[in-house]
Amino acid sequence: MSIALSVFVKALVVVPVTLLPILNPIAVAPIFLSMTGPMDQIMANRLAKRIAFNCFFLLMGAVFVGSYVLDFFGISLPIVRVAGGIVVGMAGWKLLNDQGQDKLRNSVAESAGNWTKEELRRHSFYPFSFPLTVGPGAIATSITLGAQLPTKPVDWLITGIAATIGVFITSFAIYLSYRFARNLESFLGDVGATVLMRLSAFILLCIGIEIGWSGISELLEDLKL
Repeated sequence: MSIALSVFVKALVVVPVTLLPILNPIAVAPIFLSMTGPMDQIMANRLAKRIAFNCFFLLMGAVFVGSYVLDFFGISLPIVRVAGGIVVGMAGWKLLNDQGQDKLRNSVAESAGNWTKEELRRHSFYPFSFPLTVGPGAIATSITLGAQLPTKPVDWLITGIAATIGVFITSFAIYLSYRFARNLESFLGDVGATVLMRLSAFILLCIGIEIGWSGISELLEDLKL
């Protein structure tokens, strides 16, 4: 029983500790705030909840079935990193562009109050849930975590339950970060929030380049072999 408990606790801790530094929802919160603009607080809270909901199932899918899906289509993790790095890098670049960001902010602000439940669900997935929150780096990491699940049925069940709870904790952290993004803006002020948002956008651009380069490096290593 002590061994089973040890396996459970280890899996429970490893998942959020591994994923949260990659997701970094606190750093992405200013970007979320910038893209939603002066959206109604109730609508913003619903959006934050929907994003966390989407992220939970994205991460769960990556952990438990991601490796099987990639094998089925013959897609390797390096390719996922390269393609995802491009998407994340482009998102960061657009957010660094004043004119592009203002257009996006104004567009969302004008239509947010009229969003139906279906529109909220659709907008919450792209680009908020993917790739801004759960990007290719998080997906690749989740797939890697899933590939390390034990094959013995009892151990798989224990580890799987712990991993599910770990993903839930991670998703809840995402919800809290976005839910209280406006409180962070009030604390920092307009200038501080703008600076933090620009810095977060630049970091997002760097993360995209880093993810893409890691994929390219792995592909080059395969060519050498």
